[in-house]
Amino acid sequence: MKTEVFEWDFIREFESGMYKNNFSRAGLRALYNYLIDLEDDMGEEMSLDVVAIACDYTEYEDFKEVQRDYNVETLEELEQHTTVIPVDDEPSSGRIIIQAY
Repeated sequence: MKTEVFEWDFIREFESGMYKNNFSRAGLRALYNYLIDLEDDMGEEMSLDVVAIACDYTEYEDFKEVQRDYNVETLEELEQHTTVIPVDDEPSSGRIIIQAY
C-alpha cells in the first residue's frame, strides 16, 4: 500500500525536517518533477525517502561549486557521469541539482 505524494507534500517533508537547508524551494520543485518523471519512465512507484534523496542529490548555486567538488570542466562532461537537473525557476542563476556519483 502506497500513499500518493503531491508536490506540496514532498516540499513539506523536506522543509519540516532536518534536511530543510539541503534544497531551495525551486530546487525541491525541480527534484519532485524529475522523480515523478523517473517513476513514469521506470513504470513503478517509489517510496518517499527523504534521507535517501538528501544523500543522493545535491543542489548547487553555480557550476563553479560543481567543478570544485567533482573536478569537471564542462556541464557536458558532468552529464556523462551523472544526472543533472536544472532548477528551472531560476534560469539566470545557473542553479542545478546533481545526483552524487
